[in-house]
This record gives sequence, structure tokens and C-alpha cells, in this order.
Amino acid sequence: MPKSSDPAQKKKKSPSTSATRGAPAKKAAAIEVKTASWWDDFYRVVRQIPRGRITTYGVVAELGGHPRAARHVGFAMAALEDTKKHRDVPWQRVLGAAPGRRAQITIRDPLGGAVQRAILEKEGIAFDERGRIDLATFGWPEATPTRKGAGTAATREAVILLRSATAGSRSRSRSRS
Repeated sequence: MPKSSDPAQKKKKSPSTSATRGAPAKKAAAIEVKTASWWDDFYRVVRQIPRGRITTYGVVAELGGHPRAARHVGFAMAALEDTKKHRDVPWQRVLGAAPGRRAQITIRDPLGGAVQRAILEKEGIAFDERGRIDLATFGWPEATPTRKGAGTAATREAVILLRSATAGSRSRSRSRS
């Protein structure tokens, strides 16, 4: 990058001057709060998955109002291990999408994956010989959309209902603060 000979540019100081070094940035705190609220949206959706049903990270992201944020759903589910606040979230019912309208456990830790499978089997979920679960049989909502986004009318209706429920709970929580 060429150096500028303009004295006005030399006088500009970067936002990270010695006075602000070491102090937490205000922007970072705002990002953390926003991310945490995303996770609360995901937790609300996951709490609604009934016993004996499963869904995928992508469906939770869509129903939580954050389409294409499936990876964030995974982060939110993984973070449940470290928190006591959300013990009522049935994390085991959220799995990764697999080919052929199926879902599969995506926890890479063999012990964690075995625990998730055991919990799901106790709930009556059946696995095939490859460790996959048929979404047509056990998927939630019952008309789970495919990866290409070709959701059915029932799925779109479920999205609308969940978003309106989420919006109502957001407005109530904001009015309390």
C-alpha cells in the first residue's frame, strides 16, 4: 500500500490507540448479545419438538427466523453443555441432514454420539443400518422441507405459526426490560 503524503491523513488515529487497548470493545458486546438472541430463537423452536420426533439444523434455523443459519443452530446446541439456563431444551432431537430425506447424528465425539443415539432410541426413534433416521416417519414438523427448499404448504404454515409465536415472546421480553 503506497504511503500518502497528505498531512491530514497522518493526523488521523486508528480506533485502537493506546488509550483503548486492553479495554473491551463496545461492538463486540453488541455482537454477543445479538448472537445470544439468535440462539434463544433456536431454543424456542427446539423446545416445541415433541418426544419421538426429530428435525434437522436447517429446519430449526428456518423456523427460528434465521434461514441458512444451520451452523449457528449447531453451535447453539453444543453450547447447551456449558449452561444451566436451558436444561429444558431437547438438544438430542436436532440432527444433521442426510441424503434421501433422512437425518443422522453429526456429533463427532463417539461418546457424545452414542449418548444422543441412546436417548433417541429410548424415545422410540428407529435408526437404519447406516445410523440414519427417516424424516418421513420421525421428522418434525411432519412435512419437513427438502434441502432444496421445496417445502410443503404445511411446513410454510408451521413456519408462519412459529415465527408469530417467537415474535410475541420477543415483544413481551422487550417490554420487561
